[in-house]
Amino acid sequence: MPREFSRSRRVAEQIKRELARLIATEVKDPRAAGATVTDVEVSRDLAHAKVYVGLFDLDGDGADVVAALRRAGGFLRGRLGADLRLRSVPELHFIEDVTEREAHRLSRLIDDAVAEDDRRHGDEGEGSRDG
Repeated sequence: MPREFSRSRRVAEQIKRELARLIATEVKDPRAAGATVTDVEVSRDLAHAKVYVGLFDLDGDGADVVAALRRAGGFLRGRLGADLRLRSVPELHFIEDVTEREAHRLSRLIDDAVAEDDRRHGDEGEGSRDG
């Protein structure tokens, strides 16, 4: 029977769940308060993990959040080792996930364009009805 997920994918999912919990409950740096773990990619040799972090506050500074998590990286890695009982815990590389921020920005641009289009067509429609 073939495996559904590779070992690195299973480890990544475990790390994602545990990091989300640790960041929410154990990290004391207030800059990390609005962080959410959106994805984790673990290398095949399980030596490195890219941790993608999104922000609850879309107007917040992602660089500050990533800096806070990098600073707490040793603590988080130690806790992961204890909680997940891994022989070797991957080195954590925190990266801001800008997907949600970009989606929000594009949504605002579309809303602005539609409102501008409605305004222009509304102005043209009023002028043509009078004449």
